[in-house]
Amino acid sequence: MTHTLPLPDFSHERVEVTTGARSGLVITVALHSSVLGSALGGARMWSYPHWSDAVGDALRLSAAMTLKNAAAGLDAGGGKSVICLPVGTILDAERRRAAYLDLGDAVERFDGLYRTAEDVGSTTDDMLVVSERTAHVVGLPDAVGGSGEPAGPTSLGVYESLRATLERVAGSPEVVGRRITISGLGQVGSRLAVRLSAEGAQLTVTDVNPAKRALAAELGARWAEPGTEHLVEADVFVPAGIGGLLDDDVIDRLAASAVCGPANNPLAHRSGADRLAARGILYAPDFVVNAGGVVYLDLEAKRLGSRAEIMDRVSAIGDTVRAVFADAQTRGITPLDAAEERAAGRLAAGSTSRSVATLV
Repeated sequence: MTHTLPLPDFSHERVEVTTGARSGLVITVALHSSVLGSALGGARMWSYPHWSDAVGDALRLSAAMTLKNAAAGLDAGGGKSVICLPVGTILDAERRRAAYLDLGDAVERFDGLYRTAEDVGSTTDDMLVVSERTAHVVGLPDAVGGSGEPAGPTSLGVYESLRATLERVAGSPEVVGRRITISGLGQVGSRLAVRLSAEGAQLTVTDVNPAKRALAAELGARWAEPGTEHLVEADVFVPAGIGGLLDDDVIDRLAASAVCGPANNPLAHRSGADRLAARGILYAPDFVVNAGGVVYLDLEAKRLGSRAEIMDRVSAIGDTVRAVFADAQTRGITPLDAAEERAAGRLAAGSTSRSVATLV
């Protein structure tokens, strides 16, 4: 059987794919870059048609983490880990614990060059299990003195980014009365929906889990059947689920003035940024918008400021989005180009600094 998705170009420092000794699950740890420091990126547990799809996801996500951490001004590189669940697999408590012990062993082999954290399919309690095998894990539960769940900070950064986006397309950052569509009601999407509803937004929401209809009803939001949400007229479309949603067909039919959301890699193809621009749809780059969680985790782990000061840093993501939009407009490029160049500048400076330090 061959992989079902094309693998991205390989530009990584180190990638390990192993079969967990305890769980029997395929685990990938991808270190894309440590130029700016020890890499930081979460551990995803997800179902894939083939183990090579999970490897490809790890490669894409870890490269995105390099951009995210660099653009956010962190002294952290990019990495990601993925635990592959064969389709239809349901883990009992014992095998789940085994999987995260296996992950801990895999992370430990990177000798501190990669730090993991919770991500889609993982929890802070899972990270506590990982910590039994390695110290290179962040975001442990509050109950044991850890920094806790990063979804709140991620949601705050997305909220401030959305305000910056509304300011650009609607002339005001105010949410009240604005039509906003959220595709995906996971931990971040749900938090964002609750806040936007409280502030008077006209919400349309959807999720592949039909049980999320209850939240829609509670918030008085319109429910769209999954796969149709992009057809709803909106000021801002918020991709908040798994990546790759914005393929050519969706972009060509997207009934929104802007895209701004927390999903990693929402563009099925990088050319989607140009396709959106050609339609006059403003795109807020995902790796800038969704950096709140990693900013919080990195600064908390390094004790760089009080929690209030760190949350102020998260809130400032909105100003970063504004700067990206302004740079793109001034130079006649897409916001994605502007954000990538912003990250590339830091990486180039970091690479030079590391080379000089090595010579000395």
